[in-house]
Amino acid sequence: MPGRIRKRSPLKKPERPYIALGLEGSANKLGAGIIKHGPDGSTTVMSNVRHTYITPPGEGFLPRDTAQHHRDWALTVINDALSKAQISLHDIDCICFTQGPGMGAPLSSVALVARTLSLLYNKPLVGVNHCVGHIEMGRQITGAQNPVVLYVSGGNTQVIAYSQQRYRIFGETLDIAVGNCLDRFARVIDLSNDPSPGYNIEQEAKRGKRLVPLPYTTKGMDISLSGILTSAEAYVQDKRYRPDGATASGSDDIITPQDLCFSLQETVFAMLVEITERAMAHISSKEVLIVGGVGCNERLQDMMGIMAKERGGSVFATDERFCIDNGIMIAQAGLLSFRMGHRTPLTKSSCTQRFRTDEVHVAWRA
Repeated sequence: MPGRIRKRSPLKKPERPYIALGLEGSANKLGAGIIKHGPDGSTTVMSNVRHTYITPPGEGFLPRDTAQHHRDWALTVINDALSKAQISLHDIDCICFTQGPGMGAPLSSVALVARTLSLLYNKPLVGVNHCVGHIEMGRQITGAQNPVVLYVSGGNTQVIAYSQQRYRIFGETLDIAVGNCLDRFARVIDLSNDPSPGYNIEQEAKRGKRLVPLPYTTKGMDISLSGILTSAEAYVQDKRYRPDGATASGSDDIITPQDLCFSLQETVFAMLVEITERAMAHISSKEVLIVGGVGCNERLQDMMGIMAKERGGSVFATDERFCIDNGIMIAQAGLLSFRMGHRTPLTKSSCTQRFRTDEVHVAWRA
């Protein structure tokens, strides 16, 4: 029986270095990154600068205020990225920007900056799907070849696999995203938003000692998270709840914020591991790539690692430089698209809050 023929990537080594500026601003992180693709096939991160809009404990970030933050910091972040890369905008081959999905006002404010720079410096624009940016940067950093991708962030929760020049969505959340679920619960128990509510929940969960029952809702390849959030919030009103985290001597009936953070993480992550394993079995994959802001969570990585090891596979993940929203991931995906001949005309450079991962033609892959 003949062996399987692996198709070569249509993306050839460049004849000269290509440099791209990537601008990200789909939520409360404003990022500018500069990447270079060399003639030897190398990829160099020249700079990766980010500034985060942080609100007081118990508050989320509103689109209008977030957009104002991005406008206030755009020039500073871009100039810092150029300075660290030791180049000017004249050296850039293309300007890549997040075209969606995300929050409308922040997306539009960063797109406006990208269009302005494009006109001022006569550089082509490349609109990038935020989710594809995460995937391509994850593949580049980790070296994962053809993994099942678990994309988990504040606005998205998807299980993805590549086929025929598309990133196909195998399963996703039916309501709120996992990052949104964690962030909203952090506000309920008044956790700080610095550096992020999800990170602070992770630290609190490490001190949790009791697993309280919460709804476990998988529906085929999809999950639902609104019910588990409501149930976790209900425990805060329970007479057994101690907001100061103190446990009475000899009492096993006390519920602390740490217990709730621990229970929420364990239950939600178990749901994510289940649907990811199902996708791995379906496509006979041995690799899992975790991307998105929640992908930094060490407990999620550990749980996914246990599952993958039992299947004879492995888990690939990045640190906070690349898993949290950043400009370099937009530059990477945008430059791959640019090298395949894609350009975004000014007339089609508007943003959309609902830009599906599987709408993108992944022309640079076989």
